[in-house]
Amino acid sequence: MDKANLPHGWKVYAPLLVLLAVFVLLMPRSGKFNYDYKKGMPWMYETLIAQFDFPVLKTGEQLQKEREQASANVIPYYRYSENIVNDAQSALRATSLGKYDSLKSALSGIMSAIYEKGIIEPASAAEQGAADNDVIFVQREKRASEVPATEVFTTVTAKQRFAMEAGRLNAGCDVDSLCRYSGVYDLLIPNLIFDRQTTDLVHEESVNYVSPTSGVVNSGQLIVSKGEMITSEIEQLLDSYKAEYESSFGYTGPRILLWIGNTLIALALVVILFLSLYYTNWTIFSPGSFNKYVYLLVIFLISFMMAIFVEKADPSFLYLTPFVLIALYLRAFFKKRVVLPVYIISLLPLLVFSHNGLELFVMNLVAGVVAIYVFMFFNKGWQQFVTALCVFICLLLVYLGFRFIDGVKGFDDYTTVFFMFLGSFLIVAGYPLVYLFEKIFMLVSSSRLVDLSDTNSKPLLELAHKAPGTFQHCLQVMNMADAAAKAIDADVPLVRAGALYHDIGKTVNPQCFIENDSTGTNYHHGLSPQESAREIIKHVPDGLVLADRFKLPEEIRQFIVTHHGTTCTAYFYNKYLNDGGDPDKADDFYYKGVKPKTPEQVIVMLCDTLEAASRTLKDYTPESISDLVENVVKSKMAAGQFENADITMKDLNTIKGVLKDYIQQMHHARVVYPKRNLPEGRPGHNG
Repeated sequence: MDKANLPHGWKVYAPLLVLLAVFVLLMPRSGKFNYDYKKGMPWMYETLIAQFDFPVLKTGEQLQKEREQASANVIPYYRYSENIVNDAQSALRATSLGKYDSLKSALSGIMSAIYEKGIIEPASAAEQGAADNDVIFVQREKRASEVPATEVFTTVTAKQRFAMEAGRLNAGCDVDSLCRYSGVYDLLIPNLIFDRQTTDLVHEESVNYVSPTSGVVNSGQLIVSKGEMITSEIEQLLDSYKAEYESSFGYTGPRILLWIGNTLIALALVVILFLSLYYTNWTIFSPGSFNKYVYLLVIFLISFMMAIFVEKADPSFLYLTPFVLIALYLRAFFKKRVVLPVYIISLLPLLVFSHNGLELFVMNLVAGVVAIYVFMFFNKGWQQFVTALCVFICLLLVYLGFRFIDGVKGFDDYTTVFFMFLGSFLIVAGYPLVYLFEKIFMLVSSSRLVDLSDTNSKPLLELAHKAPGTFQHCLQVMNMADAAAKAIDADVPLVRAGALYHDIGKTVNPQCFIENDSTGTNYHHGLSPQESAREIIKHVPDGLVLADRFKLPEEIRQFIVTHHGTTCTAYFYNKYLNDGGDPDKADDFYYKGVKPKTPEQVIVMLCDTLEAASRTLKDYTPESISDLVENVVKSKMAAGQFENADITMKDLNTIKGVLKDYIQQMHHARVVYPKRNLPEGRPGHNG
């Protein structure tokens, strides 16, 4: 494929235009506060005068302190009981005072006055906090009012007041003794009933509804002068001014300019993404990679939406949002050289539009890069929690670094740390969405490829049982291809899976291939060269049938049809010519496959040929191995097998060097163990 002709076509630019339009529609409609400041640093801009009235927002520390004070101050809530008062009055009227019954009216008045103030239990007053409060709430009928705590009685003080008032009556007797004897004092019981549920509710509301502001700055008032050192008080004013500016007065110019500005920023993001793909993986613009291309744009859009929507909802939740998942979603289907630049670009909206954008950008960049590396080793089952822990440590260290730069002496922002911890472990919960994306976009993830490479999978077990020689050949090809793929930064999981399944078709007729002939009989004895060639070539279409049966992905099917490309079965073709065959009628000897298109397919083709050819060498000197590799590569190139492949001569030379070393190590000479000379007559053995 000619790189100069890429990219082209509506399939390249139409998705980009859609992405641009969505970006413009989602971007904030307000301007941004264009001043950067930090406590302890001088104000580097012109003197700032308030252009409008705005409330001074309390800091988090101030709000926390006021909430703690409100939490410590519990005002008890009581309900006034008319029934208790009425029952007490009725009981007083029914009480016999003998010849002093005339005192009942006066005693009833005293009782009414005491009950009007209210009586509470002494023990409950202490338990419920009434003794420590200046006021209590008393609900009478449907209206609640604050009452000074000193104005209500306990049962003890109520009896004392009753005795004092009764003693003032001109009754001609000892009223106190009369009341005690007749049980009048026992009628003074609490008529203010403590309401625990309402007390807790009122207390909770008083804690939650602490005012977030502490005053107002009027228009025209000085906020900070040029060169002035930014103190805690000035920083609080600037934060309040910024919040009001961005929420209400963020943009005062023509709306068309805001739209143009948003469009230019969105266009810059899209262009950067496009160019990064062009320079790192331009083959993604080819028609065969359209699904991958759309998937990448969707993941980029998801990152953009997370940054915009979470910032709009609550900026503090940005520490909870698992942006690192974007890196892992990309790594599941793309090579590392593509993942890193795209991930960095996907974090740019966070940098541009978010509060503390620089801090969040650096935190997630470091955590994402580490996650890409660590996930190569810890990606299965419980091991994913190790990756999540590493992500949290990275986030925390970078966050603490920014706090130390800010000059924070004591650290108490545990909510943010908890958000980072929870967000890190949301990676484990969110990563399985890769399998959903795999189905939606019809892709094959690296995790799926690793699973396919498990030799305990059903198709490979069947291959090992029916064609053990071919299975061993596939294992050797896989190991060779693995080394070559790592050398040129190819897709290693894809190469390994492709190498294991490239000869899966030999399961159908294993005895046709010499590596499976354990009986010494020649399957091809009595067959013509054309018949033998057809039987050999048939393992490719047989492999495609098995691929359909085992539901192998298209990426694996491509290795089946490309590992021989359009080459010929040289052994039987030469035999045919030697027997006087017509070269113009040699079509039966050529594979009807597809020439390799990717570096991975080229690697498997070369390793497949070299693994088999290396077994025919009579000696394994570096020279003979080098000649073998060079001749095989040269013959493939001469046959035009690499003409459609996205591979450079530099990569081919690297692959040749790796395969030469690998074959040399695979067939290195063994040490001959010397025999031990034993004294005559003594038995022994060599080990």
